[in-house]
Amino acid sequence: MSDEIKEVVKRTYTEVVKNDSGCGCGPSCCSPAEEVGFNENYSNIAGYEQEADYALGCGIPTEFAKIKEGGTVLDLGSGAGNDVFVARSIVGDKGKVVGVDFTEAMIAKANENKHKLGYQNIEFLLGDIEALPLNDNLIDVAVSNCVMNLVPDKAKAYKEVYRVLKPGGHFSISDIVLSGDLPQSIKEVAEMYAGCVSGAMIREDYIAAIKNAGFRNITIVKERKLDLSDELILQYATPKALSEFRKMDGAVFSITVYADK
Repeated sequence: MSDEIKEVVKRTYTEVVKNDSGCGCGPSCCSPAEEVGFNENYSNIAGYEQEADYALGCGIPTEFAKIKEGGTVLDLGSGAGNDVFVARSIVGDKGKVVGVDFTEAMIAKANENKHKLGYQNIEFLLGDIEALPLNDNLIDVAVSNCVMNLVPDKAKAYKEVYRVLKPGGHFSISDIVLSGDLPQSIKEVAEMYAGCVSGAMIREDYIAAIKNAGFRNITIVKERKLDLSDELILQYATPKALSEFRKMDGAVFSITVYADK
């Protein structure tokens, strides 16, 4: 199932680039803006590049990342480079920003954007968050925007984040979590992973995965409840599954988590 999920996610985000429009976590052909509204407005943020923004996020992780000038930043699931370019505006010419994504089309688009902007201290790497193509103790700050929920093995992914961070490093990650639970019938629909819903974990389990990876000072610095309409859920699940979900009184939240190594 893990490989199937990854292929669905990769295929979905490849289509984003081909169609030049968001189709994933944010307002898109998969989850209409008026239905979910996962993403936040970047337009007034330094370093923002509209061509790199497919509205696929669910927060602004750089807002709480404590990035410093001259630092080294890693963006996990960097897409077309949106948060990478924002981070680059903070680290300046003496710093470095690395983006990792496992969708070839996204890496190509990110490099296209990078070359247009002429930045020399940005690197986009093709790779899996469960096995990051980076050395140990390399990164000052890791950020990610609505991507970790798409990773099947979150415990392994967070251990990888811990490995590549320098001692004393930290992360700021925006993601989707649940209170309550999703019906098994919804969890089994792989396409829901590309919409950032069934890949989400119960909030307490999500925090536990971070703690078990070795992180400390784990803090939810921002959260907001996201309303999933009946219409949206029925795109992926049966009326019976929808009924089960409503009876469970579950809720979906966008959160931004900060933690230290």
